[in-house]
Amino acid sequence: MNAQFHQSDPPILGRRTLEQDHRVLAARLAPGLSVLDIGCGTGAITAGIARAVGSQGFVLGLDRDAGLLDIARREHGHNQNLRFELGDATSLAIDDKFDVVTAARTLQWISDPGLAIARMAQATKPSRYIMVLDYNHAASQWGPDPPLPFRAFYQAFLDWRAAYNWDNRMADRLPNLFRSAGLKDIEINSQNKVAVRGDARFPSQAALWTEVMQGLGPTIVTAGFLGSSQLDDATSAYAAWTRTTLTRQILAMKTVTGTRAAHPSSPGSPG
Repeated sequence: MNAQFHQSDPPILGRRTLEQDHRVLAARLAPGLSVLDIGCGTGAITAGIARAVGSQGFVLGLDRDAGLLDIARREHGHNQNLRFELGDATSLAIDDKFDVVTAARTLQWISDPGLAIARMAQATKPSRYIMVLDYNHAASQWGPDPPLPFRAFYQAFLDWRAAYNWDNRMADRLPNLFRSAGLKDIEINSQNKVAVRGDARFPSQAALWTEVMQGLGPTIVTAGFLGSSQLDDATSAYAAWTRTTLTRQILAMKTVTGTRAAHPSSPGSPG
C-alpha cells in the first residue's frame, strides 16, 4: 500500500514547547551546540532549541511538509541562528555536521525508521548523540475504559497506520534500531504523558483525540477502515465521555538517546 506522507495538524504542533514536550532534550542542550531537528513541523519546539543554544549555536529544522515550513518561517524565521528547510530523514545526506540530531513524534510516520535513524546518525558528529522521542500507540490507556464507538475508532486508527507500515509500537522499537545503526551508550527515558482530571492541562490533553478524529478521521474513513457514521458516533461519544467520565489518560512515550561512535584512528595515528 503506497502512502502519501502523513500531514500533521498545525494547531496541535503549534502549542508544543521544548520544555514541556521534549523534556529530555531540553535538559541536555547548552549554548553553542549545533542541532538538527527532523520533522520540525511549525517550528514551535525548534524555536525553543534555538533559544537554548543561543547566538553561538545553530539549529536547522527539517520537514517534508512545505505548508508547515511556511508557518515555521513566518512565526520563527526572525531567529538568526535558526533555518528551516524542506527534507526527509530517509533521504538525508549530511555527514558529521551536528552535535545533536533529534526527532520528536516523527519516526512513527516513517515506514523505514531504521534508514531514518542510520541517516540521522551519519549527520551527527563522532562522539555526539541523536535523541528520538516517540509514541507506543498500542499502549495508550484510559480510565475508565472508553465508550465502544471510540474504541472502534482507535482500533481503526491503529489498523490504518499498520497498513502503511507506520509502527504502532515505535517507542519500544527504538533501542534496537539505534543498536542496528551502530549507536552506543543507549539511554531510555519513559516520557508517558499522563492527564488526570483536575490538572490544569487535562482539558487540552483529553481533547487531543477529538482533534485527531476531526483531522485524521475523514482520511481513515476514505481509506476504508471506518464508516462515516462510526466516526460521527465516536466523536460524539468521546466528547460526552471526556466531559463526564474520563478521569485518566496515559499516552505511552519514550525518549531514546544514543551516541555515535568516534571515528577509528587512521593508520599510523596514535591511539
